[in-house]
Amino acid sequence: MRKKFLHGLSKLTALLSVFVLVGMSFTARVAAADEPYDTYNYDDREDLTYTPSAYEPIRSIAGNGLKYKGESIGNFVTPQDICYSDDGNLYLADTGNNRIVVLNNGMTEVVNIIDSFDNNGVKDSFKSPYGVCISEKGQLYVADSQNHRIVVLEKDGTLVRIVENPVSQSLDAGYVFVPLKVTVDYADRIYCIAQNMFEGIMVFETNGEFSGFFGTIDVKITLWEKFWKRIATKEERSKQQLYIPTEFTGIDVDADGFIYATNIDSAGVQAVRRLNPRGEDVIKKGENKNVGGDLWVNGQSQYAGASQITDVVYRNKGIYTLLDRKRGRIFTYDHEGNLLYIFGGLGTQLGTFNTPVAIEASGDTLVVLDAYRAELTVFNATQYGSLINDAIALRYDGDETLAVEKWREVLRLDENNELANTGIGKAYLTAGDNKNAMKYLKLGMDAEYYSIAFRRYRNQVLADNLSYILTGAAVIIIAVVVFVRVRNKKHGKGGEKA
Repeated sequence: MRKKFLHGLSKLTALLSVFVLVGMSFTARVAAADEPYDTYNYDDREDLTYTPSAYEPIRSIAGNGLKYKGESIGNFVTPQDICYSDDGNLYLADTGNNRIVVLNNGMTEVVNIIDSFDNNGVKDSFKSPYGVCISEKGQLYVADSQNHRIVVLEKDGTLVRIVENPVSQSLDAGYVFVPLKVTVDYADRIYCIAQNMFEGIMVFETNGEFSGFFGTIDVKITLWEKFWKRIATKEERSKQQLYIPTEFTGIDVDADGFIYATNIDSAGVQAVRRLNPRGEDVIKKGENKNVGGDLWVNGQSQYAGASQITDVVYRNKGIYTLLDRKRGRIFTYDHEGNLLYIFGGLGTQLGTFNTPVAIEASGDTLVVLDAYRAELTVFNATQYGSLINDAIALRYDGDETLAVEKWREVLRLDENNELANTGIGKAYLTAGDNKNAMKYLKLGMDAEYYSIAFRRYRNQVLADNLSYILTGAAVIIIAVVVFVRVRNKKHGKGGEKA
């Protein structure tokens, strides 16, 4: 009877455990039920897990809802890029209308429209301005694509200089310069993504002189592909894929001058690079060694194929966000390459997109530009998203104690958040509390830091008990010596009697 009772109790316990796990998953889905898309992340086994929503869509902004000098500015037409300035204004490249539209901080009013400028006494205008950015000096850089130049203006539209017709032996004869995206570092060096330029990002010095290429992505060819390429006929080779470097798609720069550049990665592993001043990629890839959007392992994914990352925005404290044009996803990472949260999607509801092309950030607000719909979508961080952002920022600054408080709040909202457990574990590790560090790092499934905590804890235990261990060893050695001498003495006496 007792065995039956225990057996039944164990089955009931197992069943309740299943209900709890399902319930937690259901709670996470309910928390994001108001959003028109899934909000999720990946666990240590690279399985998709649903999470509370980190960001929520607030509103969309179309051109026909805005006025300038009392009149509607009309619809945007295939806009391609956006950029925030230090004063909070948002600059939008209204490509099809050949103009730059400047919105105020709340994006409720049009501050200025720049569609022409004085060029040595002659009225000049844009032709398909594709990319836009603001330098630290507050100057406006426009990738004036079909005029084959980069135009530099003051914020009021006064011409500073024009960069055009790059000349170099490394450029093909008859090369036509078509700039698409542009950014500027603290030294006013210009980094430009140009159409059909596979050698890398084009770099222009402060005076506008072309100085070379930056951060070229080499395509790796397998031995099998090399073999078939060697034995193939001329006709077969002409039909094979050209093994040329990959084009970049989006670009941004941080305060230290590191360039963040995105590209389409068919392997779904690395779609963003952090390039140092020498053009070397120094990005960190986190536990799963992946900064490519949705995980796509061994050619398989929870979704159909790898993400297609089209833009990047560096935010602050090492946090950066990627925009996926294939599924409309928004992915955010920290400076260690950990995936923080995912949201967004394709569709017709607020918060979804048709053709997302650019992303910008201002504090905890994210703005996404949709070229097809010709509108902006504004997202604000939820409590869950703000807590994660704050915790990452505090850890980045070395303030582990306050970071732990934020991570505990994250766990209150999402008790399965591995990153929060890892964050608490790392804080304990920094503080020297290796035992608690092991506990939370195990919950966070962080094998690398768990090993460090375990090693330190083992050494600590040995150090704390070294005197006892040595005393015990000495006692054992003395006891053995005494025992051997006594035994030998007894055996010696016995021999004399015999």
